[in-house]
Amino acid sequence: MSELKFQSLASGSSGNCYYVGNSSHGILIDAGISARKIRKRLRDIGVEFEQIMGLFITHDHADHISAVGALGERFNIPVYATQKVHDGINVNYAVTRKLTSASRRYHEKYETIAVGEFSITAFPVSHDSTDSVGFTVEYQGKRITLVTDLGIVCENVAEHIAQADYLVLEANYDEEMLKNGSYPPFLKWRVGSDTGHLSNDQTGISLAEHYNERLQHVFLCHLSRENNRPELALNTIRQHLENKQIIVGKDLEITVLKRHYPSELYVLAPSNSPEGGELEEVGKYK
Repeated sequence: MSELKFQSLASGSSGNCYYVGNSSHGILIDAGISARKIRKRLRDIGVEFEQIMGLFITHDHADHISAVGALGERFNIPVYATQKVHDGINVNYAVTRKLTSASRRYHEKYETIAVGEFSITAFPVSHDSTDSVGFTVEYQGKRITLVTDLGIVCENVAEHIAQADYLVLEANYDEEMLKNGSYPPFLKWRVGSDTGHLSNDQTGISLAEHYNERLQHVFLCHLSRENNRPELALNTIRQHLENKQIIVGKDLEITVLKRHYPSELYVLAPSNSPEGGELEEVGKYK
């Protein structure tokens, strides 16, 4: 049975892009770095654009959509988004090549779409874009949930966290660093609002509250360059988990994703494996 693979191609305010696939095909979630970089980083793990069966967009901010036009129009990759997100893409300054109807695919929140061997479900998240969703990708009984750019963990998000085997979740800022940093007041308010971003503490509290024993690995995404540090995010979240007797390295693993560079390629065992779908020991943040 084919293995499930995950790689972050970039994660942060300079650009976001994630790959989920198997041995024959896969999907992308967001395309906020150049098509050239996406193509090279996929080729480095043996994946060609012809194997990408869909690009799924979380929301219409520039750091998530800048390469959408090129991928959809030049490389003929179907672009899946809600109606509002598609409307936002085609008026966004960062998308120099607009999507025609031939490239656009529409999905609704709470709808599950089958693409190849994957089932992808969109669910709403709280963020100050035209429309924002997270995605749960299911494959052979395993679920990877990706939630980036959100100000609060609402009931919808909590439900998907509690059912995930693997989770990509935002840990954008440290509250003290944001408070004492160089951002102007309006930007500090925006980041810390219910439609802004998650702090390390919010992420840690949410993971501790909604942890389920099936959750094996958490990937921390979209860390702020100015208001966070990888070791600070990891230590803060570890403390919240350990306060609930959830031990990092025993009960689950945590990896901090890089801003500008691809992560390791993570390979999950197939669902009928006697190991129950464990993650290969590569790329773990120390």
